[in-house]
Amino acid sequence: MDVVVVGAGIAGLSCARALTDGGARVRVVERGRVVGGRLASKRFNGRYADIGAAYLVADDPDFSAQVASWESRGLARLWTDTLRVFPGGEDSTGPVRWAAPAGLRSLAADLADGLDVRLSTRLDALPEDADAVVLAMPGPQALRLSPPPAIAAAANAQSWQPVIAAVLTYPAREWGELHGAFVNDHPVLATVCDDGDRRGDGAPVLVAHSTAALAAQHLDSPETAGPILAAAVGELLSLRSEPEVNVHRWTYAQPEPTDAPYAADGRVWLCGDAFGRPRVQTAWLSGRAVARALLT
Repeated sequence: MDVVVVGAGIAGLSCARALTDGGARVRVVERGRVVGGRLASKRFNGRYADIGAAYLVADDPDFSAQVASWESRGLARLWTDTLRVFPGGEDSTGPVRWAAPAGLRSLAADLADGLDVRLSTRLDALPEDADAVVLAMPGPQALRLSPPPAIAAAANAQSWQPVIAAVLTYPAREWGELHGAFVNDHPVLATVCDDGDRRGDGAPVLVAHSTAALAAQHLDSPETAGPILAAAVGELLSLRSEPEVNVHRWTYAQPEPTDAPYAADGRVWLCGDAFGRPRVQTAWLSGRAVARALLT
């Protein structure tokens, strides 16, 4: 069986890995220059910062086994089960969050190792030279390839919100002990994570994620949102120093969850983190579910 997986994010790579392990011939086509999708890390001043997903949560047995494999090889590390909540500034305990010393994209790179991955390759139509095509991407992006009716319907049913991520590099750490924070009812700020803490190198770097409302206002010029997010973080944490600011725009960042594990129409399949609670784990499971269905 020949399969083309379009998209080298966590869903696409999970699918491709499971298909390859099951004996299928697989090639992964990715329009970007690197694998990972929203499992993204970008280099600033010689250091990678996580600019997409903030962490992993693993409460599914299969995904927990994958995370355990990453941990055993030094690729993933236990980060924290405690995040601060604003307003109020009280700590709240929840599930264990996992991070990656080399950045979360390193986990995607591990999944891609040994696969036939073709980067910087943009498609304008569905590949015809495959028994199956897996669209591992947000529904609005899948629609650009004119998929068959059931896939188009599933893609149109998805609802996505944008986010702008701001990487804030300070002269020194001045915020005390902080893993990360959820910021509720704020006009521009949704989360703040201590990237030095989650990566384990102590770098004076915070990563802020905007509200969808702010992102929508600045999608055409995301750099204009940077100073706004930096000012909001400074006020929230009572910081005196001005940071160096870098931003990244995610047009399709946060999906509303749906119940099915994937969508299918003939030889075309659609998977990703919109098929369940929006998590890295959901994307991994969705891609794996498509692979299992194809193999059986």
